[in-house]
Amino acid sequence: MLLRILAAGSLGILLRFAVNLQPSPWLAWLVPGLLLYAVLRADDRTWRPYAFAACAIGYHANSTYYFQVMPAVAGIIIILAQALIFLFVLSETQRAIRSTPAPWTIAAYPVLWVAVDTLLAALHPDGNWASLAFTQSDFLPFIQTASLLGVPGVLFLLCLLPSAIAIVLACGWRSRPRLFALGAVLVLESAAILYGAQRLSAPQPAPSIPIAIAAVDDAIGLQATPVYIRKIQEAYENHIASAAAHGARLVLLPEKIAVTTEPGAGEWNTLFAASAQRRRVWLLAGLAVETSQGISNQAWLYNPEGHRDIVYRKHFLAPPERARYIPGDSYSLREIDGIPFGIAICKDMHFATLGRQYGQRGAAVMLVPAWDFSLDAWMGARITASRAIENGYTILRSSRQGLLSATDPYGRIIAESESAPLPGRLLMASIPARARIPTLYTRTGDAFGWLCVALAALIMWRSRSTRYTRKL
Repeated sequence: MLLRILAAGSLGILLRFAVNLQPSPWLAWLVPGLLLYAVLRADDRTWRPYAFAACAIGYHANSTYYFQVMPAVAGIIIILAQALIFLFVLSETQRAIRSTPAPWTIAAYPVLWVAVDTLLAALHPDGNWASLAFTQSDFLPFIQTASLLGVPGVLFLLCLLPSAIAIVLACGWRSRPRLFALGAVLVLESAAILYGAQRLSAPQPAPSIPIAIAAVDDAIGLQATPVYIRKIQEAYENHIASAAAHGARLVLLPEKIAVTTEPGAGEWNTLFAASAQRRRVWLLAGLAVETSQGISNQAWLYNPEGHRDIVYRKHFLAPPERARYIPGDSYSLREIDGIPFGIAICKDMHFATLGRQYGQRGAAVMLVPAWDFSLDAWMGARITASRAIENGYTILRSSRQGLLSATDPYGRIIAESESAPLPGRLLMASIPARARIPTLYTRTGDAFGWLCVALAALIMWRSRSTRYTRKL
């Protein structure tokens, strides 16, 4: 028992570094494989409490973040639910492997994970933001698979190799069919990385568009004093002026710069319109407007003549917004210098369905005002960057209490900087002036993910219907 407690504690501690908000990419390959190996070696059902404890210790790494964005009870429930999901996948994988000696069972673990991830993305109000696939966001050659199969494809490959190695080690490395299957997995993983390297070697276009991204962390609520409001307005005016002086054609500001009433929204509209006209720039800024029906989280786009061209409303609401905010449902695009620009707000880009809708509409650049919670700055930026790879467009993201970033269609960071309180932060960059790069994912969406849902159901049915159960 002591050995199992020590093993569970050690694996749980390692898992913390694989599932936290700025994870270790290589531990996301290693630790799940070690957990699966330990489960496959267990010869009774007493392993479940230890595996659950290891998973709970791991996911507890994000407790501070959960308690920041939701009630403590809800945060605890999320941690326990994540641990239970991991336990479910481990348990069903063990059942599938014990029910048949066939080498195809090395795919059971990744299929089950992709199925769970796909269902979360479709059904959960926060989507699959905690997907292990996002741990590989900076492993650029590997994550290019998203351009073919989306996040489900990345997650499948991430889980496939650890599964194959764990099964070969736990079930006997002398089995020729299993060794052959492991070799096939190694070839597949290598092919994916070679594909990514080839995709990243594509020549970059020479023409570019100079842009600017600015953010001031300080928030403006309904009770803010005029003096306080004016300080923040002056900071943004200074950033817009500096951006224009450096040749920026477009300036992107963050989400929810102010929460204001309808009369107050008119004053902000006058201010932004004047700034865009005075500096002759395209300007996008985010505000929340309170009406008698509720609050709407909006993004306003101004042209260089000072006219407000677009009012976009956020589709997917963050946990603190869900009580009073009204979601939108429209998609907004505008051509700037002949390039189609789309608009989304923060959490919208955590959902592959919305990102794909813009890809299908031909967006070449996405403008994303955002507001993070400091702790999730890296994760928020990288989840958004995955939409660039999936759909072949550039993404500009301005986040308060987060990162200011420009990402190319291959997920490469063109420019990046941390946001800051008054006087704020200004990031200058040049982005590719080109049309969207067509991708298979934009055409097929999460078809691979839903295929895994069907296969997972088949695996679970087969493992329960067979009479052949053996010890490993």
